[in-house]
Amino acid sequence: MFFSDSFLIKFGVRQGSVLSPLLFAIYLDDLPDINSIVHRSFVVLYADDVLLIAPSVTELQRLLHLCEKELMWLDMHINEKKSCCLRIGPRFDLACTCVVTSDGHKIPWVNEIRYLGTYIVAGRQLRCSITHSKRSFHRSLNAIFGKIGRIASEEVTLELVKCKCFPILLYGLDCFCLPKADLKSLDFVVTRFLMKLFKSSNNDIISDCRQFFQFSIPSELLAVRKTTLEAKFLSCYNLLNYFGIKTLV
Repeated sequence: MFFSDSFLIKFGVRQGSVLSPLLFAIYLDDLPDINSIVHRSFVVLYADDVLLIAPSVTELQRLLHLCEKELMWLDMHINEKKSCCLRIGPRFDLACTCVVTSDGHKIPWVNEIRYLGTYIVAGRQLRCSITHSKRSFHRSLNAIFGKIGRIASEEVTLELVKCKCFPILLYGLDCFCLPKADLKSLDFVVTRFLMKLFKSSNNDIISDCRQFFQFSIPSELLAVRKTTLEAKFLSCYNLLNYFGIKTLV
């Protein structure tokens, strides 16, 4: 075992420390206060991931400068190489002016962004991409089959898929209103796996096997998870919740 030389940390928090997330949240606690300054715009903060939501490009540019000014007081800055802009609304596919940082760097407009593990795509309405979820699901599924093959029983295989693969497939999807086509696509991925496991392409047989093993498909699981999420969301109070309720009413 080897140890590096000792060094003094003069600022920041040590990665991996139990107190690091709490101290970092306190350090950036003033940044969301910009919500009280701007109109119909929001600063959503999760650790060091900052999401700026604005109704227009002009407001987004103004919001960006306010965040940069606040971060400057904290001896921090926005990494423009890891930043991008995405447009959601009726005119999402029209060209518009680039958002520029205070030091002159342009933040590009993209068709897809990755935020907290979910992939949000540009469109008329807020929606996510399930392509990456299905790809990751297949990787984890093949890893399990590569280890156990046909050695383990169906009960063990299904339990491993529920515990290891389903969280990857359904991660973050309960936050979005998925269209029926996406739900059918998710169900089809799981149905194809069941057909391979039970060696049958008959939908009636697969349905009976699902009921016997009490194995739910993604559309059923997402309906339950979405109801639970909405109940938790409505039980807490924040600005996004407040304006979201006013919009629904």
